[in-house]
Amino acid sequence: MKTDLNYIVAFLAVARQRSFTRAAAQLGVSQSALSQTIRGLENRLGVRLLTRTTRSVAPTEAGERLLNAAGPRLDEIGAELTALTALRDRPSGTIRITAHDHAVHAVLLPALQNLLLDYPDIKIEVVIDYGLTDIVAERYDAGIRVGEIVAKDMIAIPIAPEMRSVVVGAPAYFAGRQEPATPQELTNHNCINLRLPTYGGLYPWEFARDGRELRVRVDGQLIFNGSAPMLEAALSGLGLAYVPADTVQHHITAGRLVQVLADWCPLYPGYHLYYPSRRQPTVTFSLLVEALRYSR
Repeated sequence: MKTDLNYIVAFLAVARQRSFTRAAAQLGVSQSALSQTIRGLENRLGVRLLTRTTRSVAPTEAGERLLNAAGPRLDEIGAELTALTALRDRPSGTIRITAHDHAVHAVLLPALQNLLLDYPDIKIEVVIDYGLTDIVAERYDAGIRVGEIVAKDMIAIPIAPEMRSVVVGAPAYFAGRQEPATPQELTNHNCINLRLPTYGGLYPWEFARDGRELRVRVDGQLIFNGSAPMLEAALSGLGLAYVPADTVQHHITAGRLVQVLADWCPLYPGYHLYYPSRRQPTVTFSLLVEALRYSR
């Protein structure tokens, strides 16, 4: 039995969008025509692929199987066709990246300055996200995270040196308070927490010295989901923050912040650009990789 590839493309659009309306807009067809195409595919296969209600559309068990089997293969074909087109044309197109705000400011933006100037047809879309985003499911081209948390089935390219996070507080905060001498003493302090959406909880502060590792769950009055407001709160004297060292060094030098527990703050792997191992990089994506690649 032969099935027109357009039927599969139509099904994938609806299954991924979970909506006939959005899928029709994406494909540039009418909603009624798209619904007829899906019914035709289901009739050919003899199974129901989508469960439809007045409010939602979701794949059935058979639909999930087709989605998982056909989706990645068509994505690979699309990437190959894009790569072939890029060989003919000058580098162009949009690259979608998910990254932390710190990675964007510290690594991504400096590297993009020359790339975007040299190739005006390249566009970069950056989504700030602290979660461990599934870049395949969310249709990103790549992600940026520290090396130790990149999934093993991804290609990971180092784009920054090793990093260190440090504990800092404003002189006003320490007025009348004893500086912590050990990580355990942080439980007596007002600490500014970071919530990580992937885990649904607060990030434990990580320390190490002389081969001994500690993860301390601190408490305090403030919780943020990004490092920038944590730094602002620390500068205002509202508590202690655990933030990347490069973001606070000039504040420490100027006396606006005081660093504590310096001998407990270890180095850890720096940022990596990661993307699916099955991806065939386009010329545009390869230019981005080379612009970001870090050489020791």
